[in-house]
Amino acid sequence: MARSSSSASSGSKSAGAKTSAPKRATPGKSATKAPANSPAAGGDSFELRSLQDSFEQDKRFHADEQTLLTFYEKMLLIRRFEEKAGQLYGLGLIGGFCHLYIGQEAVAVGLQSALEEGKDSVITGYRDHGHMLAYGIDPRVIMAELTGREAGISRGKGGSMHMFSTERAFYGGHGIVGAQVPLGAGLAFAHQYRGDGGLCVSYFGDGAANQGQVYETFNMASLWNLPIIFVVENNQYAMGTSVSRSSAETEFYRRGTAFRIPGMEVNGMDVLEVHQAAKVAVEHVRGGNGPVLMELNTYRYRGHSMSDPAKYRSREEVQGVREKSDPIEMAKAELLKLGVDEDKLKDIDKAIRAKVADAADFAEKSPEPEPSELYTDILVGNY
Repeated sequence: MARSSSSASSGSKSAGAKTSAPKRATPGKSATKAPANSPAAGGDSFELRSLQDSFEQDKRFHADEQTLLTFYEKMLLIRRFEEKAGQLYGLGLIGGFCHLYIGQEAVAVGLQSALEEGKDSVITGYRDHGHMLAYGIDPRVIMAELTGREAGISRGKGGSMHMFSTERAFYGGHGIVGAQVPLGAGLAFAHQYRGDGGLCVSYFGDGAANQGQVYETFNMASLWNLPIIFVVENNQYAMGTSVSRSSAETEFYRRGTAFRIPGMEVNGMDVLEVHQAAKVAVEHVRGGNGPVLMELNTYRYRGHSMSDPAKYRSREEVQGVREKSDPIEMAKAELLKLGVDEDKLKDIDKAIRAKVADAADFAEKSPEPEPSELYTDILVGNY
């Protein structure tokens, strides 16, 4: 859920301040001059507001009918898949924790549609089903993993919170809050080391944004000029605590300022705005300019996990977001403006529901892992 424009503008002056004071050399050490445009130089040419300013000039991607239909179908697939996952959890077919992505679909779809699948790596936390679907991974193997089946993408041993696909360069699914951020820097370093032209997108939430390891990673990523996009999925509630109660600085896109990482603030409920912002960030990082920090203001309709009744907010609040800012309904309205027949959209929804039902049926009929699987994937075979 995007904040008001006044909130965004109030933070722009601080975020755009330039450091002009000369840095003193450490006694006993020779001062090595960094390139003029690098963060370490601290020169006037390094603009922390440059990406946001560029983005503000043209904030929404001008999608043709087919491209927008693709975005719409991917978001709808995530929505229907997560709804079915919620049902299976209620039936006891999914155990442990299950964190649904309902309401946040525009973030993963808008961002990852600007990446190169298999080349650019993606890593996230435990709310990970949507990111996998956005990267084109088969819903059958995802649902089988959720239900702990042998056919699952992690052989049924990872469950909802730990899913991986090295073929698609998707590296989890991590249960430890904020752990994916330094791991993402490692993936970015691998891209840089190999010189493969790839970058890493590392997602984390507004709650994880207050973790110390996040800022250690910011420092290293900026110092080493790593090809990484840090994405804060700000869904307004860190577990059950609102952002205003849990964070002293609620403008998360400004959190990289101390490390000279440019920030971008984006309406995460609008897939066209997300995609446009992603294009700006990807071009910057791919050009060898170092990391970017993006704040995607979004909203989750369900609780933090399936076990969370979400009593810390009113039904009216959730319903208000659904009625005014739902990412799928916004995309649908855009498609209708482009002249797409509403019956075609109904047919798409029907086909996606059938696809998700097939995934659930496949998962339920798949066998559980053999007991011997307890002893596999314990140690790396060769290192």
